[in-house]
Amino acid sequence: MAKATKEPKHVIGYLRTSSASNVGTDKDSEKRQRAAIESYASRAGCQVVAWYYDAAVSGADAIDTRPGFADALKRIASNGVRTIVVETANRFARDLIVQETGYRLLRRQGIELIAADSPGSFIEDTPTAALIRQVLGAVAQFEKAALVAKLKGARDRQKRETGKCEGRKSHGEARPDVVKAAKRLRRANPKTGARRSLRAISADLAAVGYVNENGKPFNPNSIKAMLEG
Repeated sequence: MAKATKEPKHVIGYLRTSSASNVGTDKDSEKRQRAAIESYASRAGCQVVAWYYDAAVSGADAIDTRPGFADALKRIASNGVRTIVVETANRFARDLIVQETGYRLLRRQGIELIAADSPGSFIEDTPTAALIRQVLGAVAQFEKAALVAKLKGARDRQKRETGKCEGRKSHGEARPDVVKAAKRLRRANPKTGARRSLRAISADLAAVGYVNENGKPFNPNSIKAMLEG
């Protein structure tokens, strides 16, 4: 009796090039990324069933604001393919916040993300991944503590000099780093016009260590104030 041949695992290939000057048939970026992904697929016994390419798209842009990646997510939702392969982690996202929040978003949807040059960099809880999360959390915590101390010192000086102190500063004045990240996560998908909800933005910020003064996720109203400030 003939042994049944195992069907290869279907995956999607995702390509991204930051600079418009590196886009074109005469450029190396797209060819190099395709070759790396195809090589991984061959080694792993996978079959690339679709390709999606974001040309001249920054690695700091949120993944769901990229036309090519948005199309890839639609394809996944419609046909059941649950794995995306990229050349390297930086091709997925160069900004660490976007990389970590984007990966967590995919994981919540049951989507596997694999870097061809280092397959374990996303799918395993590697020391590097843990370090990134710890560093982001530590930096956020340090910035919060330093900011609290700085603001307290300024209030104390003002009170000594004038006998009074102005009210609480807005998020934009007190946490410009958080406001910048929130606005980046709120960008509309250029193809569908869809935006993340305020609660989703709060959850994504908390995932990388951006929390309120009580150590909890920002209230949606606080996120709204940041975006409108």
